[in-house]
Amino acid sequence: MVARTRFDADPCPVARSVNAIGDWWSLLIVRDAFDGSRRFGEFHRSLGIAKNILVARLRALEEAGVLRGVPAPDGGTRREYLLTDKGRALFPVIVALRQWGEEQCFTPGEQHSRLLDRRTGRPLRPVRIQAADGRLLEPEDTLVEKVREAEGA
Repeated sequence: MVARTRFDADPCPVARSVNAIGDWWSLLIVRDAFDGSRRFGEFHRSLGIAKNILVARLRALEEAGVLRGVPAPDGGTRREYLLTDKGRALFPVIVALRQWGEEQCFTPGEQHSRLLDRRTGRPLRPVRIQAADGRLLEPEDTLVEKVREAEGA
């Protein structure tokens, strides 16, 4: 088996983010956690993932500080997996992926899910990237700046 490349020391925030999340299973676990899944069995039923892979991904998400395993409230030996603040901070990422998927991965009229505002029952506005002054930005309106150690400290 080929070892997975690690990006722990990479200076790129995208690479480090991908490193922390791991793979598509991990993102789908996070998605399910936002949708209310808490227990191993709920994740397993939703994803159809092999149990050993699910165990490994849950452990990795705990180690990354995205999920926190806690004893289930029923007092048994089972655990629940809760999103940490770091995990909850992935909400815009999940929403952006969902909205991109709705727009780019389905044919017109094809059945799919969508995210609604619980209070109004209406779909969310599309995620848009805005400048500090509120202007909408496109990829060509941005640039990547390397931050020196002294600046980032």
